[in-house]
Amino acid sequence: MGTRLQGMRVAVTGGARGIGRATAAALAASGARVVIGDIDDDTLAATATELTAATGAEVIGVRLDVRDPKSFETFLDRAEAELGGLDGLVNNAGIMPTGSFLEETMDLADRQMDINLRGVIIGSKLAGRRFAARRRGHIVNVASVLGLVGTPDIATYSATKFGVVGLGAALHQELAKFDVRVSTLCPAFVNTELIAGLTPNRLTRVIGFVEPEDVASAVVDALARRRGGLRVVPRISGIAIALLTTMPEGLRNRFGRLLGSHDTVSNADMSQRALYLERAGRS
Repeated sequence: MGTRLQGMRVAVTGGARGIGRATAAALAASGARVVIGDIDDDTLAATATELTAATGAEVIGVRLDVRDPKSFETFLDRAEAELGGLDGLVNNAGIMPTGSFLEETMDLADRQMDINLRGVIIGSKLAGRRFAARRRGHIVNVASVLGLVGTPDIATYSATKFGVVGLGAALHQELAKFDVRVSTLCPAFVNTELIAGLTPNRLTRVIGFVEPEDVASAVVDALARRRGGLRVVPRISGIAIALLTTMPEGLRNRFGRLLGSHDTVSNADMSQRALYLERAGRS
């Protein structure tokens, strides 16, 4: 087991699957003590047990509905009680429905806003108050490259992630006076269930696809270095986005089509995404 985060106490939302699971594993392997939260009780319990066995460090699962401030407060209370305090919160929980904006129901749009954005606001506010009171702490919010550049057929998701990026940029400045760090991570397309059925071309795969462990490594690095601010994962995607965002919008969109980023989502095989979309839309 590593020691980069030895003794650090960290809570992770959406910790039962994907990026959250990989992040919890990486934190535990780096010496942190970890509590994971998720709304899926069965998967949460199984993940906590499996990560404890795999890392040799106890990973504790606590049920969490990020949409509910009372549930989030209870989650943080339990995390502090189990760990003897709390040094960091990773706001990772999120869903990524895709498809036509005009055909998307308002229920599904509201669900994305509640989980992807409102949940991050709730977590940042509740943890931020605790950290500010003791004048130390670190909030890591997981956004997306789609919070930096928009693309068709994923409009509401993109809007929520733009919101997370803006929130992080403001809080990174606002909470600095309390010695509280705020990091915003913008992963490209991460190889989890969220991207099932997406159809990237070779170039998009090279510059825009990462494994959940790559995002987890970035979380560990941010916490270990106490580094706030924005980071794109992988870095090559950050360079590409920096170049694109200097262009006039029309030219940027043409380059997006040329690079294949538009088709990655627009040409998704929805039959392959059916199982994920059914779960993402479930209350």
